[in-house]
Amino acid sequence: MNVDAVPDSAAAAAAPPPHEAYADAPDLRHEMHQVLALGAERDGRQAGPATGALTGGRAAERVWLLRRAALMDRMALGDPGPGPVAAAAETAGQFVLHDRRHPDLATGPYLPDPVTPAHGHRHYVRQAYAAWTAAGRPGI
Repeated sequence: MNVDAVPDSAAAAAAPPPHEAYADAPDLRHEMHQVLALGAERDGRQAGPATGALTGGRAAERVWLLRRAALMDRMALGDPGPGPVAAAAETAGQFVLHDRRHPDLATGPYLPDPVTPAHGHRHYVRQAYAAWTAAGRPGI
């Protein structure tokens, strides 16, 4: 049984199915390039148009964490092997931790539940990505 498919929190119950959450997402190759570029800008390894925003704000950090977690979730959906699933869980956990620390930045119908098991974090990413997309992708 795939535990990721079992909703056990409000965020999991509110999360749209992946095909809906990521309906407007860029293709994987483009998104991978964008997320890597944002990460390089964030870490100061590369200058770019987002450098100021990424070094200056929690909101921009959240966008990077969300896009990275959504990318890894999408990759794990396409290849549900142990490596991709573990990477998706890891990045989703990092995103959830950020939203727990900064609930004022969280979007979507539910905040991350402090007792949500790790396998529910990917559901939280999906509901947050859908909300971010519906809001016109602020922060890009």
